[in-house]
Amino acid sequence: MSRLEPGQPAPAWTLPTADGSQLSLADLAGRKVVLYVYPAAMTPGCTTQACDFRDNEAVFTREGYAVVGVSPDPVEKLARFAEKEGLTFPLVSDEDKEMLTAYGAYGEKKNYGKTVVGVIRSTFVLDEQGVVEVAKYNVRAKGHVASLAKQLGVQLPGAPA
Repeated sequence: MSRLEPGQPAPAWTLPTADGSQLSLADLAGRKVVLYVYPAAMTPGCTTQACDFRDNEAVFTREGYAVVGVSPDPVEKLARFAEKEGLTFPLVSDEDKEMLTAYGAYGEKKNYGKTVVGVIRSTFVLDEQGVVEVAKYNVRAKGHVASLAKQLGVQLPGAPA
């Protein structure tokens, strides 16, 4: 399984969204993108992470970043998740896991000491041309948004300056 590295062009994708439309990496050209990958909507860790992005989306937007969540969930489940949690950024569905695999976010991982195959919680920051600036794998759901913001020089409300 290959992983993305800073400086590489991000693999192109077009995926269905929770609202029934399609979103592609090309649609985001000209914007910086925070693309975060999570294993399953409506699970505790994924809900924590999604709500953390939701609560700080305005700050990322002000800094020029679009936030996009990606999981292998069907669009119907993503729509329920977005509605239940009040998520305002796009959630895209990669049921066949082609995009997740291309980004190195699907494959072998450790889960409670066992090696399993699944979605690897990851975050990618892409520049306006779709080039990878940050590729983080095996991130923790709790505290990840604050850590990412600090790395990007984005000041979150209530965070130490």
